[in-house]
Amino acid sequence: MAEGTPAGRRPAARVGLISDTHGHLRAAVFDALAGVERVIHAGDVEDPDHLTDLGVIAPVTAVAGNVDRPAVRAVAPDEAQVDVGGVRVAVIHGHQVHPDYRRLVARFPDARVIVHGHTHVPRCDSVGDVLIVNPGAAGKAQKGYPPTVAILEVADGVPAVRHVELETTTD
Repeated sequence: MAEGTPAGRRPAARVGLISDTHGHLRAAVFDALAGVERVIHAGDVEDPDHLTDLGVIAPVTAVAGNVDRPAVRAVAPDEAQVDVGGVRVAVIHGHQVHPDYRRLVARFPDARVIVHGHTHVPRCDSVGDVLIVNPGAAGKAQKGYPPTVAILEVADGVPAVRHVELETTTD
């Protein structure tokens, strides 16, 4: 499935995807995610105040990652599921099942989109009719990739994802 919303289709829902901030919530995130109706954080937050900060953009659904301590775990479960524009979206950090996408799909059989982090690599892959999305690391640049987030748009029940590279000169 190609990234982006097909021409001429207006998204019924627009959600910001973020992961692996690792205690560094750069200002560029707020511009990149402006106008979304929900923010999904796929773990390795490290600073629970950053979930509150993201809440000024839109309501936040967050899961805990492998480096998150009790303060984050108190407000973020290991996995979550939400409906976005009539599409079931599952969220997990990913260290529990990495790197086997088949295990992700089996774990969330009703999901059409599975959002994970952990690898710090921005990706969007299809397994059957399921999109598996890693928004990349939004904190510090990792593994040769710039900091990124992603936007999930659902139009007419069809999910599409695009990654957004974050400006790094001011953070």
